[in-house]
Amino acid sequence: MAKARGFLDYKRQPVPYRPIENRVKDYKEIEIPLTPDELVQQAARCSDCGIPFCHGDGCPVANLIPEFNELVCQGKWKEACDNLHSTNNLPEMTGRICPAPCETSCTLSINDKPVLIRHIEYQIVERGFVEGWVKPLYPTQKSGRSVAVIGSGPAGISAAQQLARMGHTVTVYEKDEKPGGLLRYGIPDFKLEKWTIDRRINQMKAEGVEFRCNINVGRNFSAKDLVAQYDAIALTMGAGQPRDLPVEGRDYNGIHFAMDFLTQQNKLISGEMLSDPPINANGKHVIVIGGGDTGSDCVGTSRRQNAASIHQLEILPQPPEDRPDDTPWPMWPRTMRTSSSHEEGCERMWNVLTKKFNGDPNGVNEIVACKVEWTQDNGQWKMKEVPGSEFTLKADLVLLAMGFVHVEHGPLVQDIRIDLDDRGNIVVNSGQTSHPKIFAAGDAVSGASLVVRAIDAGRKTADAVDQYLCQL
Repeated sequence: MAKARGFLDYKRQPVPYRPIENRVKDYKEIEIPLTPDELVQQAARCSDCGIPFCHGDGCPVANLIPEFNELVCQGKWKEACDNLHSTNNLPEMTGRICPAPCETSCTLSINDKPVLIRHIEYQIVERGFVEGWVKPLYPTQKSGRSVAVIGSGPAGISAAQQLARMGHTVTVYEKDEKPGGLLRYGIPDFKLEKWTIDRRINQMKAEGVEFRCNINVGRNFSAKDLVAQYDAIALTMGAGQPRDLPVEGRDYNGIHFAMDFLTQQNKLISGEMLSDPPINANGKHVIVIGGGDTGSDCVGTSRRQNAASIHQLEILPQPPEDRPDDTPWPMWPRTMRTSSSHEEGCERMWNVLTKKFNGDPNGVNEIVACKVEWTQDNGQWKMKEVPGSEFTLKADLVLLAMGFVHVEHGPLVQDIRIDLDDRGNIVVNSGQTSHPKIFAAGDAVSGASLVVRAIDAGRKTADAVDQYLCQL
């Protein structure tokens, strides 16, 4: 504990954002980092609390949070950087986009504001890159075994890097033009600029990982041939099947899945060619259906494209401002969250059910919805429409951001014939699928979840693959 009374002497200092009127004109990252002195004070708030729930319950990758906070306070930045990388392959990603469940499980959050853990993590790793401390790591010897990793999102990157450092020959197959998966094509640049991905990919290439992009395994490359060619396979394709909204008028032009919209914008920024006409919100009345992070990203992107109006609809009730009794500390609280994109301008609506879309030959022009109420029946929540509550909204562009249901059940999954569970996710036992040489990790197994959980799953699956290869 670097400062015994730090949590009493210093208050939590929020990370500032660039002014709204400036940031909505571009796609640059919006956070303004704290100064080193300010950061040391924030790290000094860590209270050496006996049982660090931030590390145990809060952080899926089990970051050694009290340890790196103390190292920052002591000015031992390189040691803090090494400490952070000992549990997390991508701290520059989680330091930017993680919702920080570690902070809501911080002991201080019982009756105070938690330690600024996520931003401290961000500053540690960025300083590590600036100082040249983040370097390629090489195995002491090569195993002679080969592994194919299919998908280069956070789970795939973590698994591939760990396996290469274990001495295996690793090839990553990616269906898109560049590696990164969800990190590159699903998260807007104003939250995560893509040079951060290129920087880490370059480290992995130096460590011997080969990336083969524009290869859609199962479609333009035989999945069976891939299985025969490698000693082990790791499936890390994510949960790519979006949840649809099968209501009247769904087929009108102008209704799109959120990820199609976000991916196109990211490709435009990076200079990639688009295979379809661009989806653009300029001058349009935008309806975002879904109240989660993806919906928020659609709001921020629509604002930057100069939408005429933006409504975000959520079928669930508005969460409370304070932690409710049903999610006590140290659980992730079910509270009202307002993102930077929401602050930039949109109207959020709760308890709203979409009934149908109206339109004409040019496409959708109106959404018909109603209010709903939720009641409990024997512990189960049930929804019913509020009589006489039907209303309409102008809608030139509708973005469906209602989450993802499971991994895509395309030729890859079909050809290798691995078991799926009742929800359509890949079934694994300690990372291993029903096919002994095929493993899986991340959202393809769990369903859509957090980037930090995908990183943890990739690391654990790499261990399972290594154990399997060592027995061959």
